[in-house]
Amino acid sequence: MVVDVRELDVAGPDGAVLRAYDTGAPDGVAEPLVVVWFHGTPNIGPPPAPLFDAGRRHGVRWVGYDRPGYGGSTPRPDRSVASAAGDLERVLDHLGIDTFAAMGHSGGGPHALAAAALLPDRVRSVVAMSPVAPYGPVTAEGLDWFAGLAPAGEASLRAAVAGREAKEAHEAGLVDGPEQSAEDIGFLPVDEVMFDGPWRWLVSVVRPALAAGAGPVVDDDLAYVRDWGFDPAEVTAPTLVVHGDADGMVPASHGRWLAGRVPGAELWVEEGGGHISVLSRAEDALDWLAEHAGG
Repeated sequence: MVVDVRELDVAGPDGAVLRAYDTGAPDGVAEPLVVVWFHGTPNIGPPPAPLFDAGRRHGVRWVGYDRPGYGGSTPRPDRSVASAAGDLERVLDHLGIDTFAAMGHSGGGPHALAAAALLPDRVRSVVAMSPVAPYGPVTAEGLDWFAGLAPAGEASLRAAVAGREAKEAHEAGLVDGPEQSAEDIGFLPVDEVMFDGPWRWLVSVVRPALAAGAGPVVDDDLAYVRDWGFDPAEVTAPTLVVHGDADGMVPASHGRWLAGRVPGAELWVEEGGGHISVLSRAEDALDWLAEHAGG
């Protein structure tokens, strides 16, 4: 299905720009369900083309945006996960949108939950696929945060815990260092298969994100391991967490912890599922999102 995606720049009072994406309402749909797509790390923010056909069945108007530093959005070093709520609110107000459903994959999951926690009157339902959990013994009590992470991911996130200087040095070392294997990254054969189908679309959002350099990745990873600025227990909208139990990029224990923290959250765990292969359930998750959006 071919869908036109409009790009627009939304400027704040400080002149900083957020690059946003909007499909508009499907033809013949007077009151669309707005679904905001929260992108992963490292991606830019266009909404997911592999879900456009499924979205049309539910009358979905897709909206997305580049987190600061990615794509066309102005960098904002030391941003928090919670800042996603204010950024999105600026985009939605510019577009004249009131309520929405939130859907995020990987690093997009925490940002979707931030919007739900901090914009409770606007969020109708939430799906977080392969989400990262908060870091730390207080914020994520009972979670062994690094357990199950593939070696490359563990090294990257431990560098983030050590602070900006260590994280930037780590990223700089990757440029001239040996190529990382799929095993080191946590990329499974079931993940690789996904690139033979519609989710090859991911290449189109990863490549431009990587072309921008390490800055936005550094900001993302620092945000994940610092105080998020909200508690997932504050989310009141219907919430679904989807995770693959073989995921080495973000272990399934993170998804299980979040599902246990968000009141009333539903959890789907895919046996043998990886970080990317879990997107094979994205259409089902979108059906769930629309069903629980109400109104």
